[in-house]
Amino acid sequence: MRKPRRIGALSLAAVMGLAACGGGGSTTASAGDTPVPGGTLKIAFWDDAQGCIDPNQVYWIESRSLDRQIADSLTDQDPETGKIVPWLATDWTVSADAKTYTFNLRQGVTFSDGTPLDATAVKTALDGTYALGPKSLLGLTYLAGYKSSTVVDADTVTVDFNTPNAAFLQATSTTTLAILSPKTYQETPEQRCAGKVVGSGAFTLDSYTAAKEAHLTKRKDYAWPSGLVKNQGAAYLDEIEVSYIKEDSVRVGSLTSGAIDIAWPREPISEADQQLVEAAGGSIESRPLPGISYQLVPNVAKGGPLADLKVRQALQKAIDRKTYASTIYWSEYPVVASVFDSTTPHFADQSAALAFDPDGAGRLLDEAGWKLGGDGYRYKDGKKLTLVDPVTVALPGDQLVQDQLKKIGIDLQLKVVTAAQRVEILASGGFDLVLTYLTRADPSVLGSVLDQAVSQQGSAKYSQDAATATKVSELFAKGLQATDPAARGQVYTELQQYLIAQGVSFPVYERVQVAGLSGKVQGFAFTSEAFLRANDIWLAR
Repeated sequence: MRKPRRIGALSLAAVMGLAACGGGGSTTASAGDTPVPGGTLKIAFWDDAQGCIDPNQVYWIESRSLDRQIADSLTDQDPETGKIVPWLATDWTVSADAKTYTFNLRQGVTFSDGTPLDATAVKTALDGTYALGPKSLLGLTYLAGYKSSTVVDADTVTVDFNTPNAAFLQATSTTTLAILSPKTYQETPEQRCAGKVVGSGAFTLDSYTAAKEAHLTKRKDYAWPSGLVKNQGAAYLDEIEVSYIKEDSVRVGSLTSGAIDIAWPREPISEADQQLVEAAGGSIESRPLPGISYQLVPNVAKGGPLADLKVRQALQKAIDRKTYASTIYWSEYPVVASVFDSTTPHFADQSAALAFDPDGAGRLLDEAGWKLGGDGYRYKDGKKLTLVDPVTVALPGDQLVQDQLKKIGIDLQLKVVTAAQRVEILASGGFDLVLTYLTRADPSVLGSVLDQAVSQQGSAKYSQDAATATKVSELFAKGLQATDPAARGQVYTELQQYLIAQGVSFPVYERVQVAGLSGKVQGFAFTSEAFLRANDIWLAR
């Protein structure tokens, strides 16, 4: 497998600039090959658990890969540098207080229903997404502090916020804030989830049945991709057919047999299956998913063991992340190094603070009064040190963490529940540890699950005492106020250090998107958020 590139702390000099220019593409087409138009690309995803295809509502990463093909955004983000570049907006200005953004729009763009892109369409889209409220889990933070959008003229729109939102420019590059046809916003949120969405993308959505299939057809008149795309005209592919195959072995078998062209799993393709793909003439593409690393968040509010900082600090030292990466995945799999994955702008390596130190963990638990019993577990006042983690499936990784914590005397109980039960447990606080992660190529995404000032999630509500929550919210607010990239980086570095030191977050592993490709697929490219970009893809005959 090609080793995932670690971008590290990216410089986002363009984020607060007055304008930005196009950047290079990131495709993998063989040098010297001439793209061949036509053909149907067949993709098999793992699942469609959210059952929604509306870009403005969906958080499910597989659906967001499809949304990127049917809906365009005001800006785009270079996956190599993190730079924000023009797309539907040709340029923009940002006020010094990060409260006002003015976009000049590209002319000649139309939605697939024939409606032209103009300032009114942009206002309708932003107003419509904001109106979704909690139905747009990601939009809640992307549009934090949203006040209004104003049509200046047909090709100019101004977006105002009540509070600073320095992350908004990056948000305009995401599928969550993709601009849809005004007619789409006349549909109910449920109808939009079911497929009643019209965008200006290189493909149109012909059909969508949740967790079963989707079919996309190229727009022959498409001519407005971002400068990150090599192919500046209509897509080479005629169609994209999507299916959902939950079993990894069946999905890989379908790829190696030629039944599908791309196998797109949720968990990385195993090392053995990668070898099968390559032996069949295929290839492997990978990229760490930017945003929140796969992590556990504590409940400190119910007065359980994790209300004690020393217990949380012991837990931080007890997780052997290097062994986790090499055991659950493979020897060269990247080891998580922060609360963010390494491709997240302003990622700051916290490996030293996340070092495996079982002896140190034991000393901290001793100091906290938790003493080892004859059965290998720790007790205090006759009570076993037990932590409950609600999961829908007890995966091998969960069991490995359970074994690691057992070695220092912690009884981690993996409580298997239904998805609906898990939602109720998170809302009521009936847990000690809970999994969280989200994908976005901006560090502000962590506020969606940890900032009590803006988040409605149980992961925010229960993970911090009052003093810690105040400090965390202050840091998130500073991050949204900082218009200078260097200053913003300093804020998020401090935030990462603080969350780990206070045991607000326990990173477990870096999330990596790994896709298997047949030998026919040329021009494959990831977006900055490790979603599919199909504009440059063509099928070798």
